[in-house]
Amino acid sequence: MDYKNAGVDIEAGYKSVELMKKHVQATMRPEVLTNLGGFSGAFSMEAFKNMEKPTLVSGTDGVGTKLKLAFLMDKHDTVGIDCVAMCVNDIACAGGEPLFFLDYIACGKNFPEKIASIVSGVAEGCKQSNAALIGGETAEMPGFYPEDEYDLAGFAVGVVDEKDIICGKDLKAGDVLIGMASSGVHSNGFSLVRKIFPMDKESLSVYHEELGKTLGEALLVPTKIYVKALRSVREAGVTIKACSHITGGGFYENIPRMLIDGKRAVVKKDSYPVPPIFKLMQREGDIAEEMMYNTYNMGLGMILAVDAADAEKTMQAIKDAGETPYVVGSVEDGEKGVTLC
Repeated sequence: MDYKNAGVDIEAGYKSVELMKKHVQATMRPEVLTNLGGFSGAFSMEAFKNMEKPTLVSGTDGVGTKLKLAFLMDKHDTVGIDCVAMCVNDIACAGGEPLFFLDYIACGKNFPEKIASIVSGVAEGCKQSNAALIGGETAEMPGFYPEDEYDLAGFAVGVVDEKDIICGKDLKAGDVLIGMASSGVHSNGFSLVRKIFPMDKESLSVYHEELGKTLGEALLVPTKIYVKALRSVREAGVTIKACSHITGGGFYENIPRMLIDGKRAVVKKDSYPVPPIFKLMQREGDIAEEMMYNTYNMGLGMILAVDAADAEKTMQAIKDAGETPYVVGSVEDGEKGVTLC
């Protein structure tokens, strides 16, 4: 009896590391001091030593049951982008600049090519956010996960000067809310998605004219990463007063998190186009509109508040970063919360 007979293939683990090296290497920053394969990742503080009060910000998350679609479609090169996005977008919401990322993959059986494909997506997400992939873990856990399934989670660390932390303290009535377009469902609410649509390869392969692609392709589109767009806004000299990453809980849970007591967000639903995938989901699942806005991003992955005088400059900075912005509402005096009208 040996470890391989027990279900853990150490040689497959070695091969996985070898196959993922090129993807990891593409994410390196000058501050990274260690190579892939060590017991830890080292990152120099040179990146932020000139800040007045450098403050570390961190985020951790996974991809959730969206992975079930990746299993069904046997497509594993985009869920890593989702994993990175869920972490670095949260960091960027606080005004932070992502520095490095670590991933954790747990699987029933280590198929090196599949693991390398997953990590290629993680690396792509890191490149999009300028974060170095400095470490990770692939855990082969036979008997815990089915052989063809895995879980994926990540952890990111970023930095911000304390004076630049986005916390909403200067919000005032009349501030403008600007939303950035999402790429679709992103990585939240897939337990409900899987109740709306039959989860089989045949159904996911059906082409929908209104989507312009198959259902599976539309649902598996990776989460947008907004790090560059938020950086572009800051570099344009705009002060972002408050910021919300629209994830699980949709508008009703996430927008109030960017507000202070005595301030209310008013969002106009007709101020931007709702992507077809949400309309299809609402129709096929017979879901109340309020529940849709209470579960999904409905086409806006990030919402920020700026002074009205900075609205035009903010819109242009977001466009310059390759994202699509909309003026979607404003801040008013009132009970902390959000009104959709």
